[in-house]
Amino acid sequence: MTAHPAQHLAVHVADRLAEPEAAPAAYRAKDWWRQSLAHGIPGIALLHIELAARGLRPWQRAHDWLAATARAPVTSGPDSHPFHGAPALAHALACAAEHLPGSYQRPLHTLDQQLAADTRRRLDAAHRRIDDGQPPALAEFDAIHGLTGYGARLLHRDPDSDVGRAVLEYLVRLAEPLTVDGRELPGWWTLGGPSGRPDTRFPGGHANTGAAHGITGPLLLLSRLARHGITVPGQLEGISTVLAWLDRWRQDTDRGPAWPYWITPAELRTDRAAPNAPLRPSWCYGTAGVGRAQQLAAIALGDRARQLAAENALADALTDPAQLAATTDISLCHGFAGLAHIAARAAHDALPETAPRLRALVPALLTAVRREAAVALVDAPDAGPGLLDGAAGVALATLAAGSTDPPRSAWDACLLIS
Repeated sequence: MTAHPAQHLAVHVADRLAEPEAAPAAYRAKDWWRQSLAHGIPGIALLHIELAARGLRPWQRAHDWLAATARAPVTSGPDSHPFHGAPALAHALACAAEHLPGSYQRPLHTLDQQLAADTRRRLDAAHRRIDDGQPPALAEFDAIHGLTGYGARLLHRDPDSDVGRAVLEYLVRLAEPLTVDGRELPGWWTLGGPSGRPDTRFPGGHANTGAAHGITGPLLLLSRLARHGITVPGQLEGISTVLAWLDRWRQDTDRGPAWPYWITPAELRTDRAAPNAPLRPSWCYGTAGVGRAQQLAAIALGDRARQLAAENALADALTDPAQLAATTDISLCHGFAGLAHIAARAAHDALPETAPRLRALVPALLTAVRREAAVALVDAPDAGPGLLDGAAGVALATLAAGSTDPPRSAWDACLLIS
């Protein structure tokens, strides 16, 4: 059987990164790169794990990349987060261990204990903050830096994890409104800007709708777990609260619904989102991530009408010339590879009415991802060989989208879309 072009792309990128020493020297010299799931070694290890799980390349390569992360102690505690340090290594090791029974058990046990301890400390601080009636920082709850990412790690490893379920309880509480200076705000309103830092462009803060840094990340986690029967009291109500917020701010266009990246205080006061130029429909921000979250939420709630609407919204966004024109790269995070992967994941779960439409989008999205461009990312100073913006992520996303079956490893659990 002839291999799909996406498979050729993936193995070509992996062969270019066959060993850690093959990575550009500018990256190898930075210690953060050793520990970064987003841009560094753990994310590249995921590509080799997935290829080994498919029998396309040897497990030794995956082991070599994992060993490169573990050659020195990894960061834990306040300076770590789901995409950096101990949680990042834990995700990559867990993906490999699922296919290699008995392997990596000692380091995984140590990492699991560290993640649980760090999560408890973060949860304690978050509940104190809520008790004090203060808004959260994005890094408290989001998928990249916050408790949503920690919950995803813990509950993927152990669905009965007490600490993981405590994260779900916290996210239910996060969905409840918060009164600040006499104003009722959504519980995830933050006083900073989208970067997580103070920003003069956002006086009074904002409510972020993104999957990477906003409320769509918690919605994805709550929904995908509820779908599989992992729930805590109030979880379905919390899902419904977030859905109601997204319904409130949905913008209906000639090409279907779209969601703003964030809501400002002025928009909240007028109950009207400012008009935007067409925005890219990416995983991190926009209709691709929001649409997939709405689909999973509808499945969890048994809401067929919402599921149909979510799947049509996703398909509309991925065929809208204006939104596709705003998509300017091929990355997993916010480019065409990520769009193809989300379309394939959504098609797998879609209703009979929409599954063929979503599935038919994948080849067109993949045509924007050329092998030469993916390999060139390895040496690109603004992208590199990593997962979110770089070559490894493009290879993983196109390999999955171009296959007839889902990923063999759980590499995309860190994106919350599986």
